[in-house]
This record gives sequence, structure tokens and C-alpha cells, in this order.
Amino acid sequence: MSIVLITGSNGLVGSEASFFFLKKGYKVIGIDNNIRKKFFGNDGNTLWIKKKLVKMKNYTQLYFDIRNKFELEKLFKKYSNEITIVIHAAAQPSHDFAKNNIFLDFEINALGSLNIFNNVRRYCPLSKVIHLSTNKVYGDNPNKLKLIEKKTRYEPDNKVYIKNGIGENFNIDHSIHSFFGVSKVYADLVAQEFGKNYGLKIGIFRAGCLTGPNHSGAGLHGFLSFLVKSCFLSRKYNIIGYKGKQVRDNLHSNDLLNAFWEYIKKPKAGEVYNIGGGKYSNCSIIEAVNIVQKKINTKINLKYLKKNRVGDHIWYISDLSKFMRDYPNWSISYNTNSIINEIIDKYK
Repeated sequence: MSIVLITGSNGLVGSEASFFFLKKGYKVIGIDNNIRKKFFGNDGNTLWIKKKLVKMKNYTQLYFDIRNKFELEKLFKKYSNEITIVIHAAAQPSHDFAKNNIFLDFEINALGSLNIFNNVRRYCPLSKVIHLSTNKVYGDNPNKLKLIEKKTRYEPDNKVYIKNGIGENFNIDHSIHSFFGVSKVYADLVAQEFGKNYGLKIGIFRAGCLTGPNHSGAGLHGFLSFLVKSCFLSRKYNIIGYKGKQVRDNLHSNDLLNAFWEYIKKPKAGEVYNIGGGKYSNCSIIEAVNIVQKKINTKINLKYLKKNRVGDHIWYISDLSKFMRDYPNWSISYNTNSIINEIIDKYK
């Protein structure tokens, strides 16, 4: 039985990937040490999803860190070419946490990724690899677009960007990335090099906001999930900068996995794709607040903070045309409304 190795297997994307490939008949080995709890406290605790996964037939949970070169090499050496797919979703995902934990952030996002790719090269070079990157590799360059402030959101004063979003050829240089963005740039570029130099069938997916009911949303990461949670638990919700009019595209983790699957069936070595909700699924923070309040019929306790996060985007919508051109069978099945409905159902 072929093995799918998934890092960050108890997180949003990793858990979705685990269930996805188990249903397709693969054996899944998940690596996760619940370090999100260290990052974000109990809000980030992924133990609840781990309890579901370990009950699944053909799922094995390993509790170690991708920074541990010895344990990682031992794992790859043991299973070698039995590993046919690698989903690398483990990461430190927060700007704010990275700012105060620079070395830890870089060790996980950059060096941990290097450990994964190099072991693939040495022990299972024919496997298909997904590297989950981020739109934060573009730094704050999207903020240099001329923007128009509207009632509930900012929008570009450029019909091309409004129509298509931001593409893969957007500049990643001469910008403020945040320390998180820098560590993810390294992993993104080194993944491309393993594809171009060694021929690894590795796809780099620069993601917008990924979300869904499997998200353990926290104040520093996972805004839709944490917004709904805050509403149900009567917590204060902080809106950080830009008057809450900053725009995000939102992609359900199931739609993301279907994109991964299309790539795996026809991989292109070292190829980069922007992936997100695109023009089909996006909202501002204020628009999301209004949607949630209306659906739950509850007023959320909001606090507006004037100072924005370093490197945070005012407007970001992914241009999906390259991926949809290369993989025309893929489409988005969830919009922001249906995503929020699913997250609400989780807390009812």
C-alpha cells in the first residue's frame, strides 16, 4: 500500500489531507507535535482533531518535530520508495509570533522544510511533493498598488487586478515581508531549486487565507474560524489596522486538497502556483463580521486597533488563472458564505 507522508497532520490542511488520502485508500503517516498550542495557547490546540485521526484505519501518528534531522531521516530511510506522496503543511504561521521568536520561526519554516525536501531527494525521489507556501512571500508589495477606499473594503484602482487578482509574476523583492514572510520565502525558493536542480516533482502553492471547520483558529492565525469562535464564546475580537477594510480571499481546505490532487496526477517539477479563493471567494474583515453577526444574530464585541501588522496586506486576491489553465478540471466549490456556514455548524 502506497504511503502519503503529511507534515502538520493535525492542522487545518494536514488533517484535511489525512482524511482525503485515507478515503482514497492510501496509508497515511502524519507528523505533528501540537506545537500550535505553544504558539497560540489552547485556541491553537489540535488534540481534538488528532483524536479523530488516530481512530482511522491506516493512519499512523508520529509525534516529533521536523527540525529533528535524525528522526526525520530514520523515517524516510525506513519507508523510502513506499512513500509516493508528501504533503508538507507543517509551519509556524504567525507574523506576530515570528517577530518575537525569530530563530524558532526560521528553524521550523526554513530549515524544517529543507530537511523534508532533502530527505525526499535521498530516499523517495519519485514521489510527488506539495509544499504549502504563502502569499506573504510577496511581502507588502501588494500594498503599493493604488487602492480606493470604499464603504466596507479597499479595492485596486486597476481593472486588471480587480478582474484577475495577483499573479505569480508579482515582485517578491524590495518589500517588507515580516520575519514570518522571510522564512517562508526561503522555503518557497529552496523548494523551487529542488524541483529545477534535482527534478523533484514538487509543486509550490502560495496560499491566501485557508480555512474550514477543521481550523483551530486563534487570535494570531485563522481569522474566519477565530471570528466565529469569538462570537459563540462572547469574546472580544480585535480588528488590527486598516479600519477592518483589508480584503482576503478565502479557500476551503477541501477545495485546496482537490487542487493538490489535480497537481499530483500531473506534476510539474518546481512549479509555483498562487492558490486561494480568488475572485470567487473573498471578503474584508468588516464584511466577514457583518456576515457572521447576521447569521448568528449576535453582536460581536469588536475592538479596533489602529496599528497594522508589519507586512500585512491591505488587499490581496489570488490570480488563479495559471493553475486553472494547467489543471482545468479544478474549480472552487465553496464561497465565503458557505465556508462560514460550515464553521458556524461546528460551534452550534
